[in-house]
Amino acid sequence: MWTERLITALLFIVGAINLLPGFVAVAPSRISTAYGVSVDGADSVDLTLLLRHRAVLLGLVGIGLLCAAFVPSLRIPAMAAGAVSMGTFLLFAYTTPELNSANMRVARIDIAAVALLATTAVLVGRKGA
Repeated sequence: MWTERLITALLFIVGAINLLPGFVAVAPSRISTAYGVSVDGADSVDLTLLLRHRAVLLGLVGIGLLCAAFVPSLRIPAMAAGAVSMGTFLLFAYTTPELNSANMRVARIDIAAVALLATTAVLVGRKGA
């Protein structure tokens, strides 16, 4: 029983971590705060579009993880999507020289979330999905 509650809590936390950046999609004025990049200038419209789209995709991953917290049949696909999403960001972040501090903060948060997700995967595996 405690394992199920812990799995639910961990998926909820990781889902929330992924869902929060999704608000940039509806509040593009928060882009510079979230990522430390300016969306002013000649290419700002394109950059804003791309970052808002990224926010929607993160929101979808977050919603999937939140749903998986309560629907066991969604756990493996949602955890896989979360791992791929955060893992690729971490790969790109740590292979990009001179990343700004805001994006390094995002990377550190993702490291913690991946650790929580890995713990969850172990618990789900032991429980038998």
